[in-house]
Amino acid sequence: MSKTKAGGSSKNVHDSPGQRLGVKAFGGEKVTAGSVIVRQVGRTKISGPGTKMGRDYTIYATKAGEVAFRKTKIRRFTGKTEPRTEVSVI
Repeated sequence: MSKTKAGGSSKNVHDSPGQRLGVKAFGGEKVTAGSVIVRQVGRTKISGPGTKMGRDYTIYATKAGEVAFRKTKIRRFTGKTEPRTEVSVI
């Protein structure tokens, strides 16, 4: 016979490391082709000239140059426009 009562199991004790998201190269910085400019979840920033967006929404430089950010509006499927930041390499 047991001398202690049932202890039960603990929940919510696992922790995952941070994803290291954010802007990696700021406006005016020089980048080379293939450099990561922005790591993001979702399409909060859109790719402009000189950049491509990866499958996980990471924005990469396709050519060497200087990073530039500008505000723009995109039209959704419903016709609504939403503000976004366009990332480009000049």
